[in-house]
Amino acid sequence: MRSPAPEDDAEYLARYHAQAQRIMHGLRAAQAAIRQVEGLARSGDGLVEAAAGGEGDLTRLRIDPRALRLGKTALGREVAAVLRAAQDDAARKAQEIAEKAESGAEALAAPLDETFVRQRVEQAVRDLL
Repeated sequence: MRSPAPEDDAEYLARYHAQAQRIMHGLRAAQAAIRQVEGLARSGDGLVEAAAGGEGDLTRLRIDPRALRLGKTALGREVAAVLRAAQDDAARKAQEIAEKAESGAEALAAPLDETFVRQRVEQAVRDLL
């Protein structure tokens, strides 16, 4: 949005406010969508599966009993790798949502600064004289 003519200030502010409200609605929707994200991962042999939420929390872990044959060290490494992969998947999905919301927020025009206000006051003084 460009700076309005003095007679259009009220309309400009109303449009700016409406645009800011739409952006805030989009950001809240993105926040809700991130809470619904589920990142998934599975070990190569399919014996370990995990899911993570959009905020990085572990939401599900399944270990097939056959995985116990790996031994505790190998199983621990496998579980840790699958958990990391699930969290990475969730983080990637959440990042995509956040970037889309951020690009929408960038559409909001920069707020009018003190220069604008000073110009309006000077114009009002000139109009009075």
